Amino acid sequence: MDRFLEDAAVVRPSARQLAWQQMEFYAFIHFGMNTFTGREWGTGTEDPKLFNPTNFNAEQWVAACKSAAMTGLILTCKHHDGFCLWPSKLTDHCVRNSSWKNGSGDIVREVSDACRAGGIKFGIYLSPWDRHEACYGDSSLYDRFFIGQLEELLTPYGPVFSVWFDGACGEGANGKRQVHDWDAYYATIRQLQPDAVISVCGPDTRWCGNEAGHCRRNEWSVVPAFLRDIEKIEEKSQKVDDGQFSRRITSSDEDLGSREAIHQAGPLIWYPAEVNTSIRPSWFGHPEEDSKVRSLRELLEIYFQSVGGNATFLLNIPPDTRGRFHENDTARLAELGDALRAALGKNLATFATFTATESLDEAHQPENAQSSDRNSFWRPCDGTECAAVTLEFAEEHVVDKVMLMEHIVMGQRIESFTLSRKENGAWLTFFSGEVVGYKRICRFSPIHTNSIRISVEASRGFPTLAFVGAYRNESP
Repeated sequence: MDRFLEDAAVVRPSARQLAWQQMEFYAFIHFGMNTFTGREWGTGTEDPKLFNPTNFNAEQWVAACKSAAMTGLILTCKHHDGFCLWPSKLTDHCVRNSSWKNGSGDIVREVSDACRAGGIKFGIYLSPWDRHEACYGDSSLYDRFFIGQLEELLTPYGPVFSVWFDGACGEGANGKRQVHDWDAYYATIRQLQPDAVISVCGPDTRWCGNEAGHCRRNEWSVVPAFLRDIEKIEEKSQKVDDGQFSRRITSSDEDLGSREAIHQAGPLIWYPAEVNTSIRPSWFGHPEEDSKVRSLRELLEIYFQSVGGNATFLLNIPPDTRGRFHENDTARLAELGDALRAALGKNLATFATFTATESLDEAHQPENAQSSDRNSFWRPCDGTECAAVTLEFAEEHVVDKVMLMEHIVMGQRIESFTLSRKENGAWLTFFSGEVVGYKRICRFSPIHTNSIRISVEASRGFPTLAFVGAYRNESP
């Protein structure tokens, strides 16, 4: 095996990255001043009194997220307009000066409490760009201000699973551009919330490259280290709300981690992808979009391509001026949860007999991939890069999906694989794939079979499988 592939095989996730990847599907909540002005990007000059949800209910948000099988929620605590959903001591542009609850309310407190009570994780979005704050653009002054806001959010609201920074960057009220001290921001987060991943403009998780829900054919977690700084480069950031930047898809960025892409790329890092999009055309809630909620079919497709393609899925659901999800959104979320449970509820592999062409030892047998224990896994011997695991059923089953999961604690190794079924004594391939990583959900036209073989055709050193599942869609 070439040295650069050996180097790639030993790149592994941190504990925080692994815990984040296991969340798989969670919500983005864009709620703030723009909800009440009808904008997507506020100017920072809005009157705080405009913020006045009439029937705010964080428990409704959490219940709707759970109905869709989501595991967490990231709240836009401050967007580009600088309005803060918590009673910040650092600015007057916050809920303390709003009409809501006569200035005595705290959206962040109520949402974080509701998440904890509902059993899902809580995360924050804090816009590095601030169109309201006068010191934005005076870099050292604003850095101290921004770190102070991080301290306000990361100290009193309990555990935070994600701190989400985007790359939007423009002039402040003084006409200057900010040079962000990203390292100081990261150090603050690591000190106050060491288990939180820092996303997009951060070292832990990366943006998939668009907000249209588009997913790469192969999403690698091991990629060149220089990708970590792409979103922080001011020339590449979004400076105007043109409605096009975030949904732009560049085909030249399709391959980030193949042998060809990393051959001479220099240092490699574990930098997994998150796919984010909104359930509506816009990120904030606007009544004219109440009838434009994405279809169940479209949401399912994004889910299977993202969660089923070695990424996570961050779906935005914007509350309305009541402070609630609209009924059309909650209905679609419930449908989505029902559909996912129907598609992945019954694992037929539970009833199969597992065998392998080769196993390292008794502790790494193929039946380990039958277990829900992700700490046990199958692997062949050192030096074996091609091997196969076979599932034999006592009777014929109809199958339309196979789920594969590598033991990514030991890195991302599988580069290509095939799925075959036996017919008249011969193995016939019905699916070919490349990346597996944390999770790959292979979908295909229903087959009738009593055997499935997973053949690893290429791997960076020995391959691993922590889980193999076989499914057929059941009516919800």
